[in-house]
Amino acid sequence: MTDPTASADAIPSFPTPRDGKCPFLPPPELRQLHADGTALSKARIWDDSTPWLVTTHAAQRTIMSDSRVSANDHLPGFPLATRSMAETINDRPKTIFDLDGPEHAQLRRMLTSSFTRGRMEKVRPGIQQATDELIDKMLAGPNPTDLVEAIALPLPSLMICELLGVPYEDHEFFEKHSRAAVDSKATREESGASSIALMGYITELIQKKMDAPDEDVVSDLAQRVQSGDLDLPGAAMLGQILLIAGHETSANMISLGTAALLQNPEQLAIVRDTTDKKVIAGAVEELLRYLTIPHLLQRRIATEDIEYEGTTIKAGDGIISPLPAANFDPVAFPEPEKLDLTREARHHHAFGWGPHQCIGQQLARIELEVVYSTLFKRIPTLALATDFDNLHFKEEYLAYGVFELPVTW
Repeated sequence: MTDPTASADAIPSFPTPRDGKCPFLPPPELRQLHADGTALSKARIWDDSTPWLVTTHAAQRTIMSDSRVSANDHLPGFPLATRSMAETINDRPKTIFDLDGPEHAQLRRMLTSSFTRGRMEKVRPGIQQATDELIDKMLAGPNPTDLVEAIALPLPSLMICELLGVPYEDHEFFEKHSRAAVDSKATREESGASSIALMGYITELIQKKMDAPDEDVVSDLAQRVQSGDLDLPGAAMLGQILLIAGHETSANMISLGTAALLQNPEQLAIVRDTTDKKVIAGAVEELLRYLTIPHLLQRRIATEDIEYEGTTIKAGDGIISPLPAANFDPVAFPEPEKLDLTREARHHHAFGWGPHQCIGQQLARIELEVVYSTLFKRIPTLALATDFDNLHFKEEYLAYGVFELPVTW
């Protein structure tokens, strides 16, 4: 078993590279912790600090839901993911991502009503129509083509624009600036400029919705500003978060999931050959588990001493719960390295765990159900147009994925 109090020289770095031969799987070092029976260990991150790694499924569920664990990234010792985040920490207001307790719960309640399963089901026909139209356009265009540009990016962009009330003709603008927000190598200047651009854009849109409201989320935020529940900067920050999170993770999941299925033709056949909605829904849960797009999150800090199985996390200690580690815990998911679309996988942590679980997860599920159940039926000959080894994966981005997915048919 790994000694969590190992000497400084023995503390491994986080994150570590994935195995190039198995890019869908978490890094070997994370999987080795399971083999060693290690739930808590220390890791060294970019700023030379040594937060705790929480790597088992059970430990993540216990610790991430503990009220003594804070998401407040302004606290000293918080294990920020990138240098640019640290350099801009005092430039950024607190958001729903880094609030705790009643303050977080109040903001979350303002948003969850907009993203319930029932409300999201109402947009399923629109998702289906958009998917079919994008496939039609792809089939009428050049062959081979890039599936990221043809389907994976425009579909969630279209849908989040419709839900938020953001004009889709502005999608190139917010996609560009959203990419900077999830690029761990972005400089302070790059991330700062993108944040300012997006905040200005959303602020102006909220002000427009105050005068001409519609049935969309930005109009809901505008109403909250007018009623005094939110100030304008706070509402704009919420809108910016929803805009980024609403398309970036889903776009990566569509393309990466397609790549994984093309590499596993027997699993692809399960999706292609069924009309059973429960089978499709189960397949999506397993793909979410297997790929875990937010692969460098969740990050927290202890506000009080916490003991877990004989190990004490002290107040002020940083905590990182790498979600792929929990999703490849063999106790929770036997033979985790095997993609098995018949597996019961809904207990995965692909949307995080605890009070900060992803608000938009129901929208993401429906988008994926529609795409995977449509794409391979309509294009049964879909195949990679390049060697798998040529794909370029987003290891250094907070949202994992592929930059391009060349396909042919």
